[in-house]
Amino acid sequence: MAAIEVEDEDDVVINPATMLLRDDSDEVKTAETEQLRQHSLPSIGSTIVTRQLPSQGLSFQLWPAATTLLTLLDDHRRDPTASPLGPTISALESGRRLKILELGSGTGLVGIAAAATLGACVTVTDLPHVTDNLRYNVELNAAVLGGSGGSVTVAALRWGEAEDAEAIGREFDLVLASDVVYHDHLYEPLLKTLSFLLLGEGGVVFVMAHLRRWKKDSAFFKRARKVFEVEVLHVDRPCEGTRTGVTVYRFTRKPSKKVFKEVSVVNNVNGIL
Repeated sequence: MAAIEVEDEDDVVINPATMLLRDDSDEVKTAETEQLRQHSLPSIGSTIVTRQLPSQGLSFQLWPAATTLLTLLDDHRRDPTASPLGPTISALESGRRLKILELGSGTGLVGIAAAATLGACVTVTDLPHVTDNLRYNVELNAAVLGGSGGSVTVAALRWGEAEDAEAIGREFDLVLASDVVYHDHLYEPLLKTLSFLLLGEGGVVFVMAHLRRWKKDSAFFKRARKVFEVEVLHVDRPCEGTRTGVTVYRFTRKPSKKVFKEVSVVNNVNGIL
């Protein structure tokens, strides 16, 4: 697949105050601190509903890149041959049910959409204090999931924590995430978890949707490219008043055995492998 050209990582800075979260979904306010959002999936004639709790923090709200993955999953269900995700998902499926892990799930929108559109077995994860709302949203969409043949389970996963990573395991085909690169102190824990998941024997693929907010985001990608092959699958058009749109990346293990050994040693020291 030909690489998609994107603007130089160090050329753009967008305003995090205005672009951290974006309000573009149908919303029903059920209480001062609770919002129900509806997300259409035309490809299966269904709607996902998620509960947001803005007063509880950013982990309980919809982030912009999640809606990009939702749209791409829906488009893939409609026409896999025209989908940016098509080659990746088709290569992983091989006539079997996909096992998918979502990192930093937040409201769980992406993981629920993946289960509904792909009929996949999905595990959605986030910090322990977020999992109750994740379970609520999974249960809220039980009918949609039941009709699609997909399933969703919820688990706590703290990036960089060996105990959490080993409890989750590596038995996945695809790892998804959206808007997980935003605080630089999380770069190393996220990369450790990705190393655990992707550097095993299974050939796991990581697909991440990212909306760039800071120049320092480029540091994450520079570190990631030392370990993984990183390819751009899709770039959204910028929203009105902004210079950048959401970019969707695919991470895979580098073929070099030397890189694998080096990363394995690092992760063993840090208690990840």
